[in-house]
Amino acid sequence: MKLNKLYIILLFVFAIQTLQAQDTIRYTGKTLVNADYHHGQLIPVVGIHSIQTFRANREHPELAENFGWTYNHAPMLAYWNNKFYVEYLSDKVGESIPPGQTLLQSSADGYTWTKPEVIFPIYRITDGTKKPGRDEVAKDLDAVMHQRMGFYVSTKNVFLVLGFYAISFDAKDDPNDGNGIGRAVREIQPDGKYGPIYFIHYNPNWSEKNTLYPLYTRSKNKAFVEACNELLANKLMTQQWNEEADRKDPLITLQKQYKAFNYYHLNDGRVVGLWKNALTAISTDNGKSWPENASRAPGFVNSNAKFWGQRTADGNFATVYNPSEYRWPLAISTSKNGLEYTNLLLVNGEVAPMRYGGNYKSYGPQYVRGIIEGNGKPTDGKLWVTYSMNKEDIWVSSIPLPVTEIAKQQVDDDFSKLQAGKELALWNIYSPLWAPVKVENKTLVLKDKDPFDYAKAERVFPASSKVTTQFSIIPKQDNFGQMEIELQDAKGMATVRLTFDSTGTLSAKAGARYKNFMSYKAGESYDVKIKLDAFTRFYTITVNGKDVLTSLAFQPVAEVSRIVFRTGTVRRFPDVDTPADQTYDLPKAGESEKNEAVYSIKYLKTGKW
Repeated sequence: MKLNKLYIILLFVFAIQTLQAQDTIRYTGKTLVNADYHHGQLIPVVGIHSIQTFRANREHPELAENFGWTYNHAPMLAYWNNKFYVEYLSDKVGESIPPGQTLLQSSADGYTWTKPEVIFPIYRITDGTKKPGRDEVAKDLDAVMHQRMGFYVSTKNVFLVLGFYAISFDAKDDPNDGNGIGRAVREIQPDGKYGPIYFIHYNPNWSEKNTLYPLYTRSKNKAFVEACNELLANKLMTQQWNEEADRKDPLITLQKQYKAFNYYHLNDGRVVGLWKNALTAISTDNGKSWPENASRAPGFVNSNAKFWGQRTADGNFATVYNPSEYRWPLAISTSKNGLEYTNLLLVNGEVAPMRYGGNYKSYGPQYVRGIIEGNGKPTDGKLWVTYSMNKEDIWVSSIPLPVTEIAKQQVDDDFSKLQAGKELALWNIYSPLWAPVKVENKTLVLKDKDPFDYAKAERVFPASSKVTTQFSIIPKQDNFGQMEIELQDAKGMATVRLTFDSTGTLSAKAGARYKNFMSYKAGESYDVKIKLDAFTRFYTITVNGKDVLTSLAFQPVAEVSRIVFRTGTVRRFPDVDTPADQTYDLPKAGESEKNEAVYSIKYLKTGKW
């Protein structure tokens, strides 16, 4: 009898432990990142499009946002009135060094973005202002901005944009210490115009009497006031205000200093909260209360960059984050139930050169945010995220649903015959503003006038050890520019590389050297066929029906499963041993190439042999 009771108790304890283990998000997959590679050796999601929306430029502000500021970070994303909106904060050179302001961009399709406009301008702090615990006294000091929430769409479809004015006396001063001025708000109207700026919430010691903007209740726009009141009553939305708010602000439910809160609802109505460092907790009452402490999500790898989670349009769930101690790569993990995450795939594996050094500027695609619940659903049904590159440039990525890394069929893409607007549905593109990837005149076109970045288009196909790839390419120049074409395995390891170089030579990588096997001319079309046996490592190249090279692959792989077209060389800087802080600017950081290289691809076909 005693043994039976003991057995029942042990079963009960085990059941409780199992329930507790299941009652949190967790990563149960086996894939981990190798941060020695910018892509982490992760397999890419098929069909991701990464688009640069803003490129910083100090030397030519007119080509940027008219200010030439080079610290641009913490973008937020919304979809409203059939447009995407991105809000990001900006400082002149480095993080939290005044002055600061917040800018806004919009786009009808996610690919072409407006020039940034100031949505919350520079704010002069009252002379004589002090912060608790510091001796400095403000004199001719401007605020910086620090916000973890950008937008709110009310139940009556009023669209609010928000920002927080903070105080930072020097490069080490903390703008989210609870001692800032307050949170500003204004309306974005359906015609694209902006309403007046108000404060929606003041920090202690600040009010209408000593600030530049009145409290929102002064507005005569009843719909706007109602939307602000609705926001203030939404505990999940205001939980995002935690870091900037006073440490005992009754508006905030969970006052622990966890960072960068976001959330999503499970199928049973509970709310999963997520913070930096993969901290997580579950609320059973829609954010009105939380467990006393959040816990680190088992299995997830994440440092101090943002950790984003959401329910996706296909009824599944996704987390998007940097799964390493570095801010690269940007990856996605998916879940059927919002608790158990089973895979880890690549979103953006590029780390572009940091052109401008600055305070706390980290390398990589980072601080990712999607569209939080209630802030819109893009009509294309995709998962959209925004992030900064190097705390310098602003990007978005669209992720097709359902998320998959598998190509079910061989490629047969003739761009003259594919459905208009859908030609790149199964292509992955990396498209900087000065190196865009687009379909033009029924061809896939990669352009490049960026001395520091490149255009890239890649196509996944079924993995095989015996593969043929055929494509037609027209280089529009033969005395500048560069196009590298690689066959890669699932983890991004290249085995064959062809190069159209800047001297009119077509070459192939052969170990540490290159074999120059033919010349090419600007404007001529080249039908290229690569026949590879990955087991023997031999491959043959045929150009315009003529065999031009038989050679050995420059490094071994078991199979290949994608082809990459890239207007630049492989990047390996920074690496895991690179110092965290870059204090220098790159030479001619704001200049473009004098000439733009252009490459047109008419078709791509793959097959096994």
